Amino acid sequence: MMKQLEAQGEIRHYYFDGSGFDTTSSIPYAWQKVGTVCEIPCKRSARFNVLGFMSRDNVAYFHSVEGSVNSDAVIAAFDAFAKAYAVGYAKNQVPCVVTLDNASIHHSKGVKQRIAHWMEQGVFLHFLPPYSPELNLIEILWRKIKYEWLPIHCYKNFATMKQTILHIFENFGSQYTITFA
Repeated sequence: MMKQLEAQGEIRHYYFDGSGFDTTSSIPYAWQKVGTVCEIPCKRSARFNVLGFMSRDNVAYFHSVEGSVNSDAVIAAFDAFAKAYAVGYAKNQVPCVVTLDNASIHHSKGVKQRIAHWMEQGVFLHFLPPYSPELNLIEILWRKIKYEWLPIHCYKNFATMKQTILHIFENFGSQYTITFA
C-alpha cells in the first residue's frame, strides 16, 4: 500500500534503523589459492554506530553516534531528519512515512513525547509487525556495507573504518546504490 501511495506522489517513504561498525571483520569467507591462508587482522575497537533513514530511490540521511545508541540518540536522529524534511513539507505538503521496527528505544517515553512534534513537521511513524526485519529495507543497506562495500583494508584500525563508512554515506545514491525490485 505505501509503495503505491509513494508511486502516486501522495507520500515520501523512508526506512529507519541503526547499525554498528567496528574493526571486527564481517567478512565470512574468502577465496584463496590451495595451500595459502588469507588472514584479516582482527582486534576490538570502538564502535561507530549509525542511525539511518533511507528511501527506495536511494535518498538517505545518516546520524552517527560514537558510543551506545539509546533513546536520546534516536530522538536526536529523528529531530534532525524531521527538521530537514519540514522545509520541503512546508512547500509541497507531502507527508513522510518512516517505517521502523519495534526496538524498545523506538517506543521509549521520550520518543512517544516527540511524535506529535514530528507529525507537525510532516513526519509520521509506521511500526513494523514484531519479528519482521525483512520488511525494513534499510537492512539491505547495512548488509551491503558490511559484506560488499567495505574493503578489507578498512579493518586495519578504527579511524580507517570510520573514514571509509563516512565516504560510503557521502556517496550513497551516486557511487553506492541499491536497486529495489
